[in-house]
Amino acid sequence: MSKSAKNLSIASHENQDMDGIQKLSVTLGLLGLFIMTLSLFNVSFPNKGFWLAGSIIAILTGIVVYTNRTYLNQPAGIKNNGVWHKDFTNRGNWAWMVGIILTSFYVVLYWYPQYLGLNQEGKENTGIVGFFDPLSYILNGKAASQWFVYGTLYTIAIVGLGYKFILKYRTNKYQLVRTLSVMFFQLGFAFLIPEILEKLNPEKAFFAKDLKNMWPLNYYFFNEWHLKNMFDGGNLGMFMLFFGIAMIFIISPILTYFYGKRWYCSWVCGCGGLAETAGDSYRHLSNKTETVWKIERWMIHSVLVFSFVMTIAVIFTFLSSNPELTFSTKDQFIWGIVIFLIVFTGALYIFKRKELDTDAVYTMLSLVTIIIIALLINYFSGNQNILFIDGNYLREWYGFAIGAAFSGVIGVGFYPILGNRVWCRFGCPMAAILGLQQRLLSKFRITTNGGQCISCGNCSTYCEMGIDVRSYAEKGENIVRSSCVGCGICAAVCPRGVLKLENGSQEGRINSNEILLGNDVNLMDLLNKK
Repeated sequence: MSKSAKNLSIASHENQDMDGIQKLSVTLGLLGLFIMTLSLFNVSFPNKGFWLAGSIIAILTGIVVYTNRTYLNQPAGIKNNGVWHKDFTNRGNWAWMVGIILTSFYVVLYWYPQYLGLNQEGKENTGIVGFFDPLSYILNGKAASQWFVYGTLYTIAIVGLGYKFILKYRTNKYQLVRTLSVMFFQLGFAFLIPEILEKLNPEKAFFAKDLKNMWPLNYYFFNEWHLKNMFDGGNLGMFMLFFGIAMIFIISPILTYFYGKRWYCSWVCGCGGLAETAGDSYRHLSNKTETVWKIERWMIHSVLVFSFVMTIAVIFTFLSSNPELTFSTKDQFIWGIVIFLIVFTGALYIFKRKELDTDAVYTMLSLVTIIIIALLINYFSGNQNILFIDGNYLREWYGFAIGAAFSGVIGVGFYPILGNRVWCRFGCPMAAILGLQQRLLSKFRITTNGGQCISCGNCSTYCEMGIDVRSYAEKGENIVRSSCVGCGICAAVCPRGVLKLENGSQEGRINSNEILLGNDVNLMDLLNKK
């Protein structure tokens, strides 16, 4: 066979090099990034608005042209060709370089924004922050901040690489609708609407936040400055307060009951949106071992407890400092929390303990008991710091460790090394709450047809949440895991149609004990129960 002949083997690693158009499109995208990099080093541009628009257009055009060339000329089907052999997608030198650049960017963004050119002591912005001033003045009427730069880049990544995701999975309707949803919520509710609202009403800063986020992901919701802004915001402010509380206790549980946590984690959340679009090339890197699964459970629920304790402390401090603004005293608040924990934990233990692992039951009971005892000791001792910890100090540490270091530096910076859902798997308190609701109180599950499974392993390989999907499929078990975000990629890449995302009855939903060994099972009785 001559060198010019095309190798038709589906297992071949040949013929995967970029052609001229793909190389040109990558060059165009890198040119746009290079212009932004020049601004980072204080290169002066005569017309910043023109150059900023040009760099953004170059990046998006490069993505679109590369995507069209890569996927539109291929036969139908989801292509993950060469992901284990490319340096960029298999922890090679390029992957490590990208990881280091992303991590460094987040460190500077959170703690050293002056190196990005953020104005100091009333001076004009310089660097890349100053480069984004023209766009910031158009949208919100003031100079850019490091968060405006970050929000713009974040949105460009989701919109641009969302287009790539759509073409890659264009044969799957669920993936098309889901991706359009996260692109819409990021562009509209997380970026444009907050910026425009801030321009229309600059004195009410609480309007200019991510409108789709809720506690505990939005960990500042109960902070004193945020609560005061809502109390002082008239009817709209009170609406935002009650809507936020309703999202936590009413709207979110109802949606999770019907659809599982996928309604948020895969359809709305900006963190999930970035993971699905910009991080799609790294989804196969998530660790699937049982040891990591145990670490995941301990870590994410520890963050949830940290968030819960921090929020209690912050609200207690607010009640102590602003008794005239609330309907509850700090003592009533303590007793309310104690009663809520007793009722909630008791209900879970009585009605749902069989669906929880033994270690989860004892861990939950131990933590709740410790918190209740600490709250009661605080009440009878008259200590002004609930749980004997200064609320503001605890909030600062939570913001540093979880809100910045974990969600940003590690959560995105480690995409090329640990996979695209590091934050969602190990650190997101919102995912932890929705996961508990999904496991115990939801209709959602992924059903499997074990008789059709050929054990190819595609489902497990491309599960970004580190679930060994194949082990469930081979046994014909429903997949009901707290960590599952319902992205549906496992079903999309299955060549036999074994997996299906469903919302059905809760009866028989968790069937982890239905492992058939020998001839002592009446198969017809088993099927009739389903």
